[in-house]
Amino acid sequence: MKKKTQNRELLYLKIARSLEQQINNDTLKVGDKLPSIRMICRQHGVSMSTAQFAYYELEAKSLIEPRPQSGFYVSNSFRKKLAMPEVSKPENKPALKTVTDIIENSFHPASENNFTVFSRGVPAMKLLPVAKLNKGALQAIRSLPGGGTTYEPLQGNEKLRIQVARWSFSWKGNLSEKDILTTAGCMSALSYCLMAMTKRGDTIAVESPCFYGILQLAQSLGLKILELPTDPQSGVDMESLKKIVLKTKLAACIFVSNFNNPFGSLMPEEHKKESVKLLGKYNIPLIEDDIYGDLYFGEKRPTCCKSFDETGMVLLCSSFSKTLAPAYRVGWVAGGKFMNEVMKIKLFHSLSSTSITHEALGSFLETGRYEAHLRKLRKTLYTNYLQYIRVIGECFPQGTKICRPQGGLSLWVELPKSIDTIELYNLAVSKKITFSPGSMFTLQKQFGNCMRLSYGLEWNEKTENGLKVLGRLAKTAMQ
Repeated sequence: MKKKTQNRELLYLKIARSLEQQINNDTLKVGDKLPSIRMICRQHGVSMSTAQFAYYELEAKSLIEPRPQSGFYVSNSFRKKLAMPEVSKPENKPALKTVTDIIENSFHPASENNFTVFSRGVPAMKLLPVAKLNKGALQAIRSLPGGGTTYEPLQGNEKLRIQVARWSFSWKGNLSEKDILTTAGCMSALSYCLMAMTKRGDTIAVESPCFYGILQLAQSLGLKILELPTDPQSGVDMESLKKIVLKTKLAACIFVSNFNNPFGSLMPEEHKKESVKLLGKYNIPLIEDDIYGDLYFGEKRPTCCKSFDETGMVLLCSSFSKTLAPAYRVGWVAGGKFMNEVMKIKLFHSLSSTSITHEALGSFLETGRYEAHLRKLRKTLYTNYLQYIRVIGECFPQGTKICRPQGGLSLWVELPKSIDTIELYNLAVSKKITFSPGSMFTLQKQFGNCMRLSYGLEWNEKTENGLKVLGRLAKTAMQ
């Protein structure tokens, strides 16, 4: 049955790619009518569902559009190629600004059910295997000593650590359960690593833009933060990193190498190798946040910087908050040569992880359900991303630029310079829409005309209308 399903997937993709090539070559021109679903079935000897999947793939890419009572036609919208933002250019010095005020003012309505929440960087609940996870939690209560009321060992749930270690082989990590320490989510893992590697007054380097949670965490620890120029496609600019390493005493670097939040950038494998080698040469720990690594759109999961770590200088942090259960707070860290230091910090700050949720996710991974869930989730997120691009191209102001994420949950949108996205946010809230203003992702005066949108929502009429309203508000803000 599995092989039959895979063959059907290959067939619909083959049909879709053939038609896409004809559209790109202008063999099929804008406005041309495509063969009917029944004709595709006869021409290729496939089922109705396979033909429909092929057309759905083309429609999701905005290459074709349905017309009621008529059929499918080559769309004009795919010609609207939005430009990419340029490499960021932060100042080459630590900044003093705080992001706390912006964040506090930006998220107060996000819990209201009638809002369209583009600001929340997690998958919608309906995209998650909630029923299976609930069942796993009940089983955990039955199987754990005291129903899960007793402390776990300091290093964390053994079943979970074994499964994370097995999963690491998918990105050439080759970890064992002894290499892993469980935490209460990825932010907890990052906190432990930063506290173990730095002291107040130290300087760290991050990408720019950078996830605001990392900026807040570093500032709360009294650290100076250097923002590095970052390419929307390939991540940290390697030449800038080399210059900073040579002239600045860095206590650590924090990189989201796979699908950076908010750019969605993917560091090429050769850059990962180069950065590990460079930072290792100067004895600078690299704290790597790989929370989005499993949400890739390509054919295979990308490697991590940790994949090329031969000296233990990379501390890899991750969690299942973006793929399975945000509120379960199940994270982990592979601390390399600094494992003992990180474990001491966990001992001082939390002593033990939450046994029930960690056992439940360990069991979920053990059954092999995770990969099946990920395949479905990745496909949904990719089609959502394509729909966002279509609507933004049609409804946002002329001159809008967008990144081209190859995975993750974030879409970075750069609006014309005259638009202030803090002011736009206030307008959007009045229409029951939220997004993340670009100013939240930096400590410097930049990205004031940018926004981050999460495409982890369900794609439906409400989501599409929310994007269209946001586009209209952006056009109004230009006037």
